[in-house]
Amino acid sequence: MIEQFVSRHGVRAFCHLLKNLHEQPEVLPPRLAVSQRTTYRWSLAEDLAGYRRAGVGAIGIWRQKLQACGEQRGIRMIRHSGLKVSSLSWAGGFTGASGYSFVEAVQDARQAICTAAAIGADCLVLTSGPRGMHTHRNAARLLDDALHLLLGDATRFGVTLALQPMHTAYAAEWTFLNSIDSALDFVRRWNSPRLKLAFDAYHFGRETDLLTKIPQLAAETAVVQLSDCGQNTASLDGNRCLPGNGSLPLGRIMQAFQAARYSGRYEMDIWSDELWQTDYVQLLDECRSRFAVLSHR
Repeated sequence: MIEQFVSRHGVRAFCHLLKNLHEQPEVLPPRLAVSQRTTYRWSLAEDLAGYRRAGVGAIGIWRQKLQACGEQRGIRMIRHSGLKVSSLSWAGGFTGASGYSFVEAVQDARQAICTAAAIGADCLVLTSGPRGMHTHRNAARLLDDALHLLLGDATRFGVTLALQPMHTAYAAEWTFLNSIDSALDFVRRWNSPRLKLAFDAYHFGRETDLLTKIPQLAAETAVVQLSDCGQNTASLDGNRCLPGNGSLPLGRIMQAFQAARYSGRYEMDIWSDELWQTDYVQLLDECRSRFAVLSHR
């Protein structure tokens, strides 16, 4: 329905509609964001209207949805939506194991930096690419080479790059950075204000020493992604669930980031085959209420 409105009346009319949505709930402090992957079946236009109506102040943009809308058209819609942008995901794959050459991956990341700047994203999330047939040393060299080429652009456009480490159980197609420490080594070695981490609690929320690491992590983290871990392991990354419905100590994790004066946003990023089939209006309300509970623990 929203897509039909945009097609019929244009982006300008859609932006005017967003500004005049009535009976909106009170917007929580802008530190809450929701990723577009959470509302998987909605289009970009539906996400922008639905998040604003739900009182969600910031959105994590998924490049797949932005490109499906038409990038320039989508950028205009985002800029006029009134929503902040917590992240743009993803760029990367510099190891060549994902079907793209190193040159192609860097070129795509440069385009993503321009897009992130255009929509005012807090960060652009980068995945290194899997190790593939490389030695770990060669894979690390390729990531270093990519960062050497990209950090100049990131600085020029005012975009923060956020390296995304992932647990080994889920990282096979994404990254050879399988621990917080491995990603943090790159961040600290480059010592650039434009290179930080994307911390996903789903991947590392069970680390026994996590709470003691967070005071050092907080200043190096661009975005904290929140989802709980359900019991269904058959779908791997698709068994995420709402905070409170799983077993991760998300309240303590968030408290530790708060105590360490983390200044970024908390992004609900829930990949769930089950939740993707539900009512997204209710799902966004649940995201708000669960975040409020975590915030006040």
